[in-house]
Amino acid sequence: MAFLEGCATALITPFKEDGVDLESYGEIIEAQLMGGVDALVVLGTTGEPATMSEREREETISFAVKTVHGRAKVIVGVGSNSTPHAEENARMAERLGADGLLAVTPYYNKCTQAGLLAYYEAISAASPLPLIAYNVPGRTGVNLLPETAERLAEIPSLVGIKEASGNMAQVMETMRRIRGKIELYSGEDALNFPILAVGGSAVISVVSNLFPAEVKALTRLIAEGKLKEAARLSDLLLPVARACFAEVNPIPVKEGMNLLGFRAGLPRAPLTSLEPAHRAELLSAIETFRKEYIS
Repeated sequence: MAFLEGCATALITPFKEDGVDLESYGEIIEAQLMGGVDALVVLGTTGEPATMSEREREETISFAVKTVHGRAKVIVGVGSNSTPHAEENARMAERLGADGLLAVTPYYNKCTQAGLLAYYEAISAASPLPLIAYNVPGRTGVNLLPETAERLAEIPSLVGIKEASGNMAQVMETMRRIRGKIELYSGEDALNFPILAVGGSAVISVVSNLFPAEVKALTRLIAEGKLKEAARLSDLLLPVARACFAEVNPIPVKEGMNLLGFRAGLPRAPLTSLEPAHRAELLSAIETFRKEYIS
């Protein structure tokens, strides 16, 4: 049985001046669960953990686990550019009741492929929780290659790879090498349709912060083989995805949540508020999608 199928949302973290806005976070979590998502990713890149204190991260994980209360999987981002720190994060997530771990490749250090293998082996040894490797070279400066993915499949607790390289040829080669061994997840909303179509079992989505039920519907349609309907929905979601990445994530999606009536607040420095032209683009994409699909 797959560890993750369907839609997982890479959750934003709403902040107030003195810390995490837990009241708003609870409202966001409940909206996601009402939308039918299968999992929530807490403190992934979208959750801005790099700007949070240890106390804030622990508080956020604990709150999410207690709020979800088994209604969906809670997967916690534990990656770091320090392997010992990633190990500590994994142990903390396990202690606080997480269902799984998501570990981005080490950023800035630009380690070798052998270093990537050692990194994931160390995290796996630190906690028995299901572990997902996250490949996003545009942010980290290192690319997890298909042959390395095949080796990662030998790590007992490693259940899947979140792919956000943007290179479909690489994605397909990774899928070929890991098929039947571990799972592949789309980590790039613009490529959700093709990644699921070649065998991906789930999406880990930014756009589903805004439209959880609709992104979940996309995954269901593809799983059911209703590709024509899925293609129409994918076509309508693509402008939203494009607007959500007009600036670095999570700047646009947090503003999108504000536009939808949630108290998402602003991203933490050094990230800034969304520029007016991009805000207009995002608002137009949201309104058009709601008009053409939801209504």
